[in-house]
Amino acid sequence: MKRICFLDYLRVFACFLVILVHASENYYGAPGSTDMAGPQSFLANETDRLWVSIYDGFSRMAVPLFMLVSAFLLVPLKEGQSTMEFYKRRAVRILPAFIFFMVVYSTVPMLWNQITMETATTDLLRLPLNFPTLAGHLWFMYPLISLYLFIPIISPWLAKASAREERFFIVLFLISTCMPYLNRFFGEVWGQCFWNDFHLLWYFSGYLGYLVVAHYIRVHLDWSVRKRILIGTTLLVVGAVWTILSFYIQAVPGVLHSTPVLELGWSFCTINCVMLTIGAFLLFTCIRKTKTPRMIAELSNCSYGMYLMHILWLGFWVGIFKGEMALPTVLAIPVIAVATFTCSFLATKLLSVIPFCSWMVGVSKSSLGKGNREAKAALD
Repeated sequence: MKRICFLDYLRVFACFLVILVHASENYYGAPGSTDMAGPQSFLANETDRLWVSIYDGFSRMAVPLFMLVSAFLLVPLKEGQSTMEFYKRRAVRILPAFIFFMVVYSTVPMLWNQITMETATTDLLRLPLNFPTLAGHLWFMYPLISLYLFIPIISPWLAKASAREERFFIVLFLISTCMPYLNRFFGEVWGQCFWNDFHLLWYFSGYLGYLVVAHYIRVHLDWSVRKRILIGTTLLVVGAVWTILSFYIQAVPGVLHSTPVLELGWSFCTINCVMLTIGAFLLFTCIRKTKTPRMIAELSNCSYGMYLMHILWLGFWVGIFKGEMALPTVLAIPVIAVATFTCSFLATKLLSVIPFCSWMVGVSKSSLGKGNREAKAALD
């Protein structure tokens, strides 16, 4: 099987955007918050308002892009692969490193007094239930695992569904992504009420929609490169402008904001974020190289470990570039992101080559050479 080159570029791009999001959050977290935004947000000035809106808003495609990559590679199940075989492969790939870093974030920050022994003990006891206090970025693992659990369930349908049937599902998914705005302006709709969250399109909403979109693009979309560039660019620009403005318009400096209200348009399953994500994905599918450059392949293979550990580096570089050097916001956010990205890669790469340590960062020895060759090269 061929290696799908554009997915390697996409993983690297999405990984950097995740770090850029978290670098930006240091500029609108309320006083006393950690490296990521908490329940309340505060913009210090107009400069922070502008650059947080641009950097963070544009980067909100990162999580959905990872969902699309996973679905593009894994859906539907390979012929002859059983549900339990699929679950075992996924579990071996992601769970050891995930659990390891759950323990790390529950304990290691005590070394620099970021958490107390009491907090560490509480975090460790709650690990079966949720992520640690300082590892808010690990929320992503739960919907990702949920998708993995559902892939064998939906695979039989996707294996035989027509393009028209999948488009029907995608249309309902797109309508469901308008729900946050409908709720904001019209209150409870389509069966919602204080005793019922399960609205009319509940079962077509969420990250499952991205899974079906990825399969549709891989199997049914036969657009030319020119058409992909034209439509992809249009979706990207419209989605980016919408996503950026949704924050900027509300983010009045000097006012304490409710983060969920402020980030309404930054939710990953809003129509604008879907447009932004699909637009970017279509543009990356135009990369028709047959061989991934070695550096991109290395970064791609290390991206999971980089995602897991990057918060450990982020605070250090925030202290340097926002604190000691006091760089202007327009420079500080990307510089923090680049420094964190670089350190996370070097640390992940180092652990991946040390005997008996590669599991800690989710890099198996086989993946260093195999990459994503197991995927079908459907874009030839």
